[in-house]
Amino acid sequence: MLSIRIMGTWSISLWFLPLFSLLASGNSSAHFIPIRFPTRIAQFQAENKVSVSTPNGLYKEKFFTQILDHFNFNPKSYQTFQQRYLINDTFWGGPEKNAPIFLYSGNEGEIEWFAQNTGFMFDNAPRFKALLVFIEHRFYGKSMPFGGNKDVAYSNSSTLGYLSSTQALADYATLITDLKKNLSATDSPVVVFGGSYGGMLAAWFRLKYPHVTIGALASSAPILGFVNLTSPYSFTRIITQDFRNESENCYKVIKGSWQQIEDTASQKGGLEKLRKSFKICKNYISAGALESWLSTAWTYTAMTDYPTPSNFLNPMPAYPVKQMCKAIDDPTTGNDTFAKLHSAASVYRNYTGTATCFDLDDNSDPHGLGGWTWQACTEMILPTGGSDEESIFPASEWDYNDRATFCKSYFDIEPRPDWIPIEFGGHNIKRVLRRFGSNIIFFNGLRDPWSSGGVLSDISKSIVAIVAEEGAHHVDLRFATSEDPTWLQEVRKREIKIIAQWLSEYYQDLALTYS
Repeated sequence: MLSIRIMGTWSISLWFLPLFSLLASGNSSAHFIPIRFPTRIAQFQAENKVSVSTPNGLYKEKFFTQILDHFNFNPKSYQTFQQRYLINDTFWGGPEKNAPIFLYSGNEGEIEWFAQNTGFMFDNAPRFKALLVFIEHRFYGKSMPFGGNKDVAYSNSSTLGYLSSTQALADYATLITDLKKNLSATDSPVVVFGGSYGGMLAAWFRLKYPHVTIGALASSAPILGFVNLTSPYSFTRIITQDFRNESENCYKVIKGSWQQIEDTASQKGGLEKLRKSFKICKNYISAGALESWLSTAWTYTAMTDYPTPSNFLNPMPAYPVKQMCKAIDDPTTGNDTFAKLHSAASVYRNYTGTATCFDLDDNSDPHGLGGWTWQACTEMILPTGGSDEESIFPASEWDYNDRATFCKSYFDIEPRPDWIPIEFGGHNIKRVLRRFGSNIIFFNGLRDPWSSGGVLSDISKSIVAIVAEEGAHHVDLRFATSEDPTWLQEVRKREIKIIAQWLSEYYQDLALTYS
């Protein structure tokens, strides 16, 4: 991934995610820092789940020969690559019964990571006798065009130009159509699922390919999170409120810490004091890198403030924001702000207690998220970095020109901030989708900052919004556990009921077709 350090004064403007990996920039100074994923691969959260490492694991890995360019007919368009998908037919009722296919629209990373954290599909496959298929997004994981060589695929804008959401959706439509044909399951209905960017793709897939899928569950999908659709300040406002709701003191300590870090770093021996206070490894430290390290912890924890222990990004306890604020409010640390911050950040960074120091210069990309830098420089212009005076982060403005300047220098390209709303819609979404869209569930948890760009109210009888006040980033798609709160159980029950209704209507229509 891109690695550019901020030196000197603090500044932050968040252009988020591989809707999971963060890129932070300075307000008007156009600095960019990648905030990376942890090196630990996510593990299953529910008990008694079969390990993927066993011969009879959760899925089988397969590959499909995919075309490079679905939308042009020049010779290069006909090049192919091997696209990975994962499949589980353990509970499938088979083509004779036209049993359904549950399709996951892959995110910006290795597909196994998302499959292992989408337990909702596995939990409900027996109920619906569904075939499970998880398709990996092109240019991620093992689904690498240009001979499977990532260095070649990522080498320049000419090769990366084939990395886009529209190409990915066409991949999914092509693959699942071919798979159904090979399985003699052409009448098996397809329900598509996705979380985060994958949730955006799921919703768009239903809108663009209604003849391929009968419905979509789009969880934590910020399809309205684009320029001139959502305020660039709303993302950080939700993070701020998450912490402030737990403890006003916790909020004030974090809010006031940035200047303390800057002041300490500017003093003689200050960086070494910061290194010692936060247990930073001896290879590298700067005020900007430390602030980025901390802001990542606060942001990711707010995103994944799950009601049960999790290991999606890092091992964390249930309600980790609450645990962070408990650490900050701990009276035994007295007035030592850095000790409080270190203890709080450790909830995200070192909950297992195994880390001896923290590496601010860690360039590891264990989940293969690097392609998002390109997507964030072309069509995925999500203005999430503004911070107002009340923000837990330093006040800053989001400036499109910062993004454009970076993208021009790094890729020699100009972003297209208006393209996604033109291609998929967004403006006046209720008025538009009420007339032609159907069968989409939008789930959003209001503790998730990405909900700021989500659909939070029903559009029609069949395009429904399920909103959970205590919900976090696509928490509904996680494996069910005995510790799940009642509200989460009710969310999933409602989703299941709606999906069952889609299938019932499909089978009724199918019966009429053949009657």
